[in-house]
Amino acid sequence: MIRVGAAKGDALVANESAVRELGDETLKKIAHELTTQVRSSATIDWTVRERVRASMRRMVRRLLRKYDYPPDQEDATVELVIEQAEVLTAEWVE
Repeated sequence: MIRVGAAKGDALVANESAVRELGDETLKKIAHELTTQVRSSATIDWTVRERVRASMRRMVRRLLRKYDYPPDQEDATVELVIEQAEVLTAEWVE
């Protein structure tokens, strides 16, 4: 699952304003929905095909906007989610 928690590097809580504005429950909902969408959208070669990676980034941005995730560090959050998704999808394939 896309990580949510207090550990450094967790994609959604790396943005302090998101934690303050959205709270833990909303961040958990976002993480759950992100994980579900990433799992269903990830293809075998998505990490090497830029078009597919761009589509994945758009999906993450749309989901963050759906929950009014603060835009101040949205780009960094999207990239961190993509990095975590790369690791997770590698584990799912194994």
